[in-house]
Amino acid sequence: MAKPRIQTHIGAHAVRQALEGAADRETIATATRYLLQVLTDAAPGPTVEVRVPPFGAVQCVEGPTHTRGTPPNVIEMAPATWIALATGGVSWADALADARVSASGTRADLSALLPLAWH
Repeated sequence: MAKPRIQTHIGAHAVRQALEGAADRETIATATRYLLQVLTDAAPGPTVEVRVPPFGAVQCVEGPTHTRGTPPNVIEMAPATWIALATGGVSWADALADARVSASGTRADLSALLPLAWH
């Protein structure tokens, strides 16, 4: 069963609150999940797994389908890093250089998709 979609007005509000410094778990979780939802809308597919523990993980980007074990293209980061990347607060290159993002695999690069059009 698919997870229910976060409505745009609810997700965008949570993102704005997070950017303004709201640190409560529910706001950060909603903002994180909403931005992951926007990512999968912008780049649907099964090739790259983006993990933002503990709030969510999605598969995105067109290409080969992964069927068993650990996906070959995995990106993982903290929620604060994901929100900053998705909204343009930090660049992909800077997040990688600062080791704020773990990216493995030849297709594990979101630089062409970020920042997202989330509002």
